[in-house]
Amino acid sequence: MNGIRYDVIGIGNAIVDIIGRCDDDFLVRHDAPKGNMRLVDAETVVSIYDDMGPGVEISGGSAANTMVGIASFGGRAAFIGKVADDDFGKVFAHDIRAAGVEFASAPVSGKAPTSRCLILVTPDGERTMNTYLGISTELDQGEVDPDAIRASGIVYLEGYLFDRPEAKTAFRQAVEIARSAGRKVALTLSDGFCVDRHRGEFRDLIRNGVDILLANEDEITSLYKTDDFEDAAQRVAVETDLAALTRSAKGSVIISKGQRIEIPVHPVERLVDSTGAGDLYAAGFLYGIATGKDLATAGRLGSLAAAEIISHVGARPETPLSDLALDWAQSA
Repeated sequence: MNGIRYDVIGIGNAIVDIIGRCDDDFLVRHDAPKGNMRLVDAETVVSIYDDMGPGVEISGGSAANTMVGIASFGGRAAFIGKVADDDFGKVFAHDIRAAGVEFASAPVSGKAPTSRCLILVTPDGERTMNTYLGISTELDQGEVDPDAIRASGIVYLEGYLFDRPEAKTAFRQAVEIARSAGRKVALTLSDGFCVDRHRGEFRDLIRNGVDILLANEDEITSLYKTDDFEDAAQRVAVETDLAALTRSAKGSVIISKGQRIEIPVHPVERLVDSTGAGDLYAAGFLYGIATGKDLATAGRLGSLAAAEIISHVGARPETPLSDLALDWAQSA
């Protein structure tokens, strides 16, 4: 089909998530603010890891989680990210491939270690994250595979990577290759603070290279420096062809060429852990768009995936999303 081998290819941080349990004294001992996410250096991450009990190690990172979600729907997904030639690099590569995502990025020797996030869960269910960014942020245009970009219906860019000049260059290279091949480019803004740091460059990229924008309410209002969601929604409608804006319990809003569609949240019995909700909404939405679904159906698939992920701990589906989508379609 027009040379398309993948429905979506993601470009983002390749991070190994290590999830373990601890008590509050452990957090105090390692100066880890309970319930928060903090960036730590290599020495600190090694110290905490050595002191942790048994943990579950899985491939993570925002765009990587989205690609795993697309694969869970039955879609063809690939991922580009930078890992080191070390044990954690091997863990990342094995795990994401086992989840059904194509990952062909070669490991790099002699530089920073593979990125990782130590997620400490206390008995009350609170998650405290300690993130070592490592080599993943050093992605540059040498890691962008032109053939894989051309073979993908949608190229999905993770805003978190925008902090370094080399990554910005890689993004722009990917956009240029995708557009010259007639492919769609999608961008997630990732984080309100990330938007604050790169507002002007993000808006330029959105106006000149992005076909599909994904953002939550905090991110889109930050982009336009407004406290009013409706104001931000009207302004984004002018700057991109298609935007999917999530609003937590209020559902999501899809805006496209003068059309506005309100998508309700998918019912969930109990919210256990909101980690990864935005990543999995993006998975459902992009899967829907890539496979020719209408905008409302794509939005509902996003809500379905987000509901599954918040019903348990962790950012990976515990039930195949393809099964949930089939059940939903049959009951609709």
